[in-house]
Amino acid sequence: MKSFIKIIAIGLVLVSFASCSNKDSRNYQYMPNMYKSIGYETYQKVEFLPNSSEAGQPVDHTIPRGKMPYMYANGLDGKELARLQASPLDSLKRDDNIAAGSELFGIYCAICHGSKGDGKGTLVDREKILGVPSYSDVGRNITVGSTYHTIYYGLNSMGSYANQLNENERWLVAEYVMKLKEDLTK
Repeated sequence: MKSFIKIIAIGLVLVSFASCSNKDSRNYQYMPNMYKSIGYETYQKVEFLPNSSEAGQPVDHTIPRGKMPYMYANGLDGKELARLQASPLDSLKRDDNIAAGSELFGIYCAICHGSKGDGKGTLVDREKILGVPSYSDVGRNITVGSTYHTIYYGLNSMGSYANQLNENERWLVAEYVMKLKEDLTK
């Protein structure tokens, strides 16, 4: 009989401990940093790395490897100066340049500008973007240099493609845009 009372007493003690726990929240966190992580900004200073320069800002007046700054400024004055610039690509390889430019245009530009350059791309047809002009518009004085400037800096709601296309690829696309303009004005 005494053992039965001991078993009941132990059972009551276990039930009382189990009833005190709250099932809606955690009682004890083994590693709280695993549950609540500390967010760091990309270039912020962190206190546990006082002398490190791994996450610092780049040195002033430096150029990233493989990137050359564009000689014309962003804005209307820079675009007017860029309008007079000729393409540095080899004119003897024009057919190869047009083929490569066509491929890049299809990847990056045709979704908005259309495959013919008529301003009727897939996003325009679905009315996701409005106001994409055709290359055949008489009021638009499009040149190779102004097209390159627009690809480099962007214009109106079109963003810059300087990070997606390297310098040579931007010139290829600019030459292909001029071919599309010729085809539309015929």
